[in-house]
Amino acid sequence: MPQPAGSNAGAGSAGAPNAQTTSAAVSQSPTLRIGVAGLGRAFTLMLPSFVADARVRLVAACDPRQEACHRFVQDFAGRIHASVESLCNDPGVDAVYIATPHEWHAEHVCMAAAAGKHVLVEKPLALTLQDCQRMQQAVAQAGVQLVVGHSHSFNAPVLETRRIIERGEFGAVRLINAQYYTDFLYRPRRPEELDSARGGGVVFSQGAHQVDIVRLLAGGLARSVRALCGNWDATRPTEGAYAALVPFENGAFASLLYNGYGYFDGDEQAGWVSELGLDKDPAAWRSGRSRLQAGTLNQQSEAAAKAARNYGGKAYVAAGGLSGGNNTNGTDPVTRHHQHFGHIVVSCEAADLRPGPDGVTVYADGGRSLRPLPLSAVPRVEVLDEWLAAIAGTRAPLHDARWSLASMELCLALLASARSGTEQALQQQCAPQSLL
Repeated sequence: MPQPAGSNAGAGSAGAPNAQTTSAAVSQSPTLRIGVAGLGRAFTLMLPSFVADARVRLVAACDPRQEACHRFVQDFAGRIHASVESLCNDPGVDAVYIATPHEWHAEHVCMAAAAGKHVLVEKPLALTLQDCQRMQQAVAQAGVQLVVGHSHSFNAPVLETRRIIERGEFGAVRLINAQYYTDFLYRPRRPEELDSARGGGVVFSQGAHQVDIVRLLAGGLARSVRALCGNWDATRPTEGAYAALVPFENGAFASLLYNGYGYFDGDEQAGWVSELGLDKDPAAWRSGRSRLQAGTLNQQSEAAAKAARNYGGKAYVAAGGLSGGNNTNGTDPVTRHHQHFGHIVVSCEAADLRPGPDGVTVYADGGRSLRPLPLSAVPRVEVLDEWLAAIAGTRAPLHDARWSLASMELCLALLASARSGTEQALQQQCAPQSLL
């Protein structure tokens, strides 16, 4: 995606409402009116949630791709803004969903807060701790609510595992093992997605999921991290894999592993259910590397291929009409399972717990049992539940700026440990809000 037009102050904007004005509008409106900054891949994955939930309505958007803007007008009769600043200052917008490239999150969150708008921002929160702190201060001073998501720590099986831990059903957590093998590095990418300095690579995009999950299940207060990263393909010059060991203040420790180099498919360990909760055909497996090399590898054509598959592009396929385009084979898949993020086992004093696509499996002295969890009619409903409850003032958000800053501290320390070969101490950690 080209550089967003966030610096075009005043383009098509009205006066910025203050936080009190916006909050009053939210409380009087039957639905939360959402403006979208960025109509790319992240938007396509949240789109099914926005469409299926009657509590929210998409009313405005900003994106540099004209085809995406035209599709948004066609689908939602929404307003298109020339800049993110203009979108944030739209008096008909109650809250802003920020799905711009990672490097722009800090600027765009601060714009939204200054305009008195509540914010849902995609992970990672930002690329530096200084920017994370600046964002935290901006939303606090404006009196607006910020939730960071989607991350897979919102998944219902992960949240239920945390509740089991909080209830003390099987004693304290001792060890967590989290691993996932994917073809992440060999999906079509824009240049900045292969540039670590601009938020590229698996640590910012995928480690943010895994770190959030492990911190939630282990109690949040990580002490340090010792890590190694893999950067093994000169044509994809960023981190494609990592392994890390993380001890926690409560005595638990976690091992994290992610490999995005595209040979083994970790969804095999999830019963051939994809990360998005869709059934996969094992016979259709083909390495991400071979798929990418079947086309052209120059930056321009690769970025164009990604844009074509995103919302509004020529190859975009929306599952179920407006449900987000999760499929890649021209069919219309049905989500039958919860989303997941690879193989996770939580070892407690008296049992092992494994959150998976259909619930939480408990391995204890009495045997193995699945605690099934029903699917919501709204995909990723946990994200909207948390955001809307925070805006209504009925429950403090779990994935707020403070929590997400601590997760980004761990991600940044993981990278620093890999570069230096030394263990990195953590200073900004926090415990999660109770889920009980």
